[in-house]
Amino acid sequence: MALTPEFVGKQYPDTAPYLIGREKVREFATAIGEQSPVFHDLAEAVRMGYSDLPAPPTFAFVLTHKAMAAAMFDPDLGLDYSRVVHGEQAFEYRRPLVAGDEVVVTSHIADIHSRGANEFLVTQADVVSLDGELIVRTRGIIASRGTAA
Repeated sequence: MALTPEFVGKQYPDTAPYLIGREKVREFATAIGEQSPVFHDLAEAVRMGYSDLPAPPTFAFVLTHKAMAAAMFDPDLGLDYSRVVHGEQAFEYRRPLVAGDEVVVTSHIADIHSRGANEFLVTQADVVSLDGELIVRTRGIIASRGTAA
């Protein structure tokens, strides 16, 4: 089943506010093998100029995954998840995420296009502070194998 191209631009509901905690930053850093003290030791983070523990750059995926899933699992989009492979992920930071930031994620479908027999779904998710500051923009591309018209 082909994707519905009219969905380009469709917005999805914002996520609930998420407070980034120090232990979550430390746990994520440990899980990805990041041993730098700046991600684990508050005194080192402050010495390096951060207001609190900075999150590793890919931590944004923790925040945006749920928002992007709303698009991928939208039943009206026509995406057969059994045919999906992850294609690409990009992060554009305005500033680092740090423990103590409280954020929401806004998301929409940025593009749908095909190449050969495959379709590509491009989602964009913005991590925004509660006062409206864009902190990081993510773009994800998934390929739907063999579904192009």
